[in-house]
Amino acid sequence: MKESTSKRWLSGRTRQVLLRRALVKTMGYTDEDLDKPIVGIINTWAETNPGHYNFRELAEAVKRGVWAAGGFPLEVNTMSICEVFFDISSLIFRNLLSMTTEELIERHPFDGVVLMGSCDKNVPAQLMAAVSANKPAIYLPGGPMLPGNYRGESLACGTDSFKLWTKYLAGELKEEDLSNVEGCLYGSVGACPIMGTANSMQCATESLGLSLPGSAAAPAVSAEKFRIAEMTGRRIVGMIQENLRVRDIVTREALENCITVLMASGGSTNLLIHLTAIARRAGIELPLNLFREISDRTPLLVNTKPVGDYTVGIEFQQSGGIPALMKELEGMLHTDALTVTGRTVGENLAKVERSCNPKVIAPIDRPLSPNGGIATLFGNLAPRGAVIKRAAASPELLKFRGEARVFDTLADAEKYLLDENSDMDEHKAVILRGYGPKGAPGMPEFGNYMPIPPKLYRRGVKDYLRITDARMSGGAFGTVVLHVCPEAAAGGPLGALRDGDIITMDVDAGTLNVELSDEEIARRLAETKFEPKEKFERGFIKHYTEAVLQADEGCDFAYLQ
Repeated sequence: MKESTSKRWLSGRTRQVLLRRALVKTMGYTDEDLDKPIVGIINTWAETNPGHYNFRELAEAVKRGVWAAGGFPLEVNTMSICEVFFDISSLIFRNLLSMTTEELIERHPFDGVVLMGSCDKNVPAQLMAAVSANKPAIYLPGGPMLPGNYRGESLACGTDSFKLWTKYLAGELKEEDLSNVEGCLYGSVGACPIMGTANSMQCATESLGLSLPGSAAAPAVSAEKFRIAEMTGRRIVGMIQENLRVRDIVTREALENCITVLMASGGSTNLLIHLTAIARRAGIELPLNLFREISDRTPLLVNTKPVGDYTVGIEFQQSGGIPALMKELEGMLHTDALTVTGRTVGENLAKVERSCNPKVIAPIDRPLSPNGGIATLFGNLAPRGAVIKRAAASPELLKFRGEARVFDTLADAEKYLLDENSDMDEHKAVILRGYGPKGAPGMPEFGNYMPIPPKLYRRGVKDYLRITDARMSGGAFGTVVLHVCPEAAAGGPLGALRDGDIITMDVDAGTLNVELSDEEIARRLAETKFEPKEKFERGFIKHYTEAVLQADEGCDFAYLQ
């Protein structure tokens, strides 16, 4: 501890050190406190983020643990991101949160930090920052919310809200039904209880080795979560004493473990962007082909919504959670990868039992599917790749040939899809373009905003092929090709498509093409230019639009990687 950050901050008898010690003492702390390692608790609590509403109390539990282990906790708040409360794609602010969090870690006299987050963009932002700052750090996943319930049916927010909305558009639900369900859709505060982006990212922190075993899926409002919070506070002090830093843990092997768990859990496509950004902060490349290779050899084992039947915080956690899932996958993992416990993955798994409920976490010799939840596609429509959540897609659409219907605005696509007199049928591919990182800006989750046409739903058709350079919610389902790269606004070939062009897709072969020659695509692109949907002349959004990288590079800024 002689050369620690806090000791350097307080070293010497200077006027500056006098002021530092004096100002800390104004808060009632003592010389004995200042002799301890200083632990920063970076809290993303906000009333504009219901997923983090429990964080004030969780932070107090972390402090208990820090004090008990001989540390000195200092809590600091930073911005909090909830998709629902922003009037523009919140992916933009992932990068801003990562930058502010990195500065808090670097510029303050913290010997180590506890990071707290639950929701979609907060978790990857804080991990990106932690990798860049490379101090001892441990993540406290805030945990999933409880499911809701309406008329005896268990509801899991995002996934079931899409289903309810489709029924409403088709006339099966009345306005009064929607009003009644509002108070029943969510069972508590916390992250949406599906294996969407939020819980996929929380599970990623555990499978990466950056949070305590068993912490990811413990419900936000459970006694277990508060015990984990205290243990997290205790453990960061040990990491400081051991000088165990983030990049000792975030290695290529750990990232491959994390991708394996992602594919086995049926997690969110958004993680391909987030994990790529995290890895590049550590100087590690994660090409899209690697995700495909791991997915092809990894069976789908987890039966949670949106690809299955159950919820994360109840059935998945009670079935053993991430430790039980990793136990099933043990033979496929790099078991010598180091974790925040100071032990390896293999050592952590030594006493873990297999799942007590094979209906929720299937045994590896009887998987739900022989391959993982996500596939990547390449072809003349996606030279740098695209992704599809095949576990949530319709099997009959995974091999497709049909006409394109092309839209440059979501409003126009919705108008066409809801028009009873349109020529839409299940044999057409709907293309939504111009909504990538630069074009939207911020790559919004519009892949799931294209509704099931009521006229198709009424005759039993509940899916069709959608292709976009946008993202989709991790809680969504359906046959949707996402992250088409390069995006239309960056000159990608989606910009060349016209109504009636023939689209071909083969998910098993990993291909996505349009039946046009390279010359015809180039000719059309030369005649086409896509401006951003909204122009910003100042502030961070202007900077984002100018500096953001494409999806296959993690939508980060080059100067941060």
